[in-house]
Amino acid sequence: MRQIVEIFPTERQRLFNRLEDRLETAYNLNRKVVSFQANKDEPIYRWFKYKEGFSAQLVKYFFSEYSPKPGRVFDPFVGVGTTLFAGQELGWESFGIELLPVGVFVMQTRKAVNEIDLIKLKNTIESLWTELSKIKIFDKHIKHISITEEAFPDETEISLNKYLTYCSSIKDKKIQTVLRFAAFAVLEEVSYTRKDGQYLRWDYRSKRDLSGKPFNKGKILTFKEAVMHKLNQIVNDLSTNKSDSLFSISENNGNERPPINIRQGSCLEELPKLNNDFFDFIITSPPYCNRYDYTRTYALELVFLGYNSEQVRKLRQEMLSCTVENKEKIDFLNQLYISYGNPEIFGKVLNVYDNSNAMTEVNSILEELNKLGKLNNNNIPRMVKNYFLEMCFVIYEMARVTKSGGFCVMVNDNVRYGGEEVPVDLILSEFAENFGFNINKIFVLPKGKGNSSQQMGIYGRTEIRKSVYLWQKR
Repeated sequence: MRQIVEIFPTERQRLFNRLEDRLETAYNLNRKVVSFQANKDEPIYRWFKYKEGFSAQLVKYFFSEYSPKPGRVFDPFVGVGTTLFAGQELGWESFGIELLPVGVFVMQTRKAVNEIDLIKLKNTIESLWTELSKIKIFDKHIKHISITEEAFPDETEISLNKYLTYCSSIKDKKIQTVLRFAAFAVLEEVSYTRKDGQYLRWDYRSKRDLSGKPFNKGKILTFKEAVMHKLNQIVNDLSTNKSDSLFSISENNGNERPPINIRQGSCLEELPKLNNDFFDFIITSPPYCNRYDYTRTYALELVFLGYNSEQVRKLRQEMLSCTVENKEKIDFLNQLYISYGNPEIFGKVLNVYDNSNAMTEVNSILEELNKLGKLNNNNIPRMVKNYFLEMCFVIYEMARVTKSGGFCVMVNDNVRYGGEEVPVDLILSEFAENFGFNINKIFVLPKGKGNSSQQMGIYGRTEIRKSVYLWQKR
């Protein structure tokens, strides 16, 4: 390892030295505030845990500190819509892009519960099991893909299919959405699986042939137990909050809330379609460069929403390159900008990427580690290279669509491969600087992220930075 450090100059250290005065430990931005954990008091996040998100509290903090007057806010990686809904609550006109249908469905549910007839919903739930008992033949089925086959006990699978068949017969679309969401939100609880980082972990009781140490996820709820608990939770929250609206608008002085505008698709394709100098604020958290494959961890939810194997594979490739399975998008991006009549932009962005000495160093070191067999997957160098290249395009576009004086807040973690830290915060901030942002601050959380147990055994326990970047358009 020492030999590698001597061969390659420490360009990362030089970049750190240049930007060190922008790094600031932010004791008010702990992991709870930055992560979804701080959202647990808000109903929609109690109903469905989307752990990749950040908190509404974080969004409101940055609005209050840097732009208390509402304008237009944008999130190119919407997730379940925290930025958009928190912004709407404060009077901001909210815009976003989201690729994964999981997040889009959660946002659709959130809209539905704010407009639902609560009495009608309660009546529907009261008669639910009577209606389900009448269904002998069901025409709606969970159509599994290879990574979800045998995910549910047989009885649960039958109950789930009956439930979906009944939901499809409900004419009130808002009630239909909420009932479907209740089942969507308990899929993990009633299955043999548990979300575990990059994949689904399978319980020993499943019919699958499993290798390694048997995993016991504990009690697996029946479908009726889980979905009724979820429906009761939703109704109780709605009943408690309905007089004020489920998602309070008191901070908007009771005025009508501005609309939320969402485009479903890849931000690499959708961002270039947006107008120049349009947004006052961007608050976002892209997928991290950590090998997490959202199409695998949310595979049950995707098949529930009707996605087949081909569609899931397509989603995986359209995602930002954060998994070892992602293929290069450089030719696609070149053709994309040609099709938009802006081929010069492709060259400009590529030039910024190629001229980042720290990025070049990271790519070179990872290639060398790969040759030495120090990485646990041969595609890690390709993934890291393409992740930063695609983020370079994203940051160019974010700078283009932000008004002069406008702010961008980005949440992201640094990563480590083969014992080598990749300073995501510094490299992305350097890109941003090249595209017209000033690097106001890189807020560093007091407690960083530890390395994996696998790397810990080799390199010891060391932390890497968890950061929130604050950039301002010049």
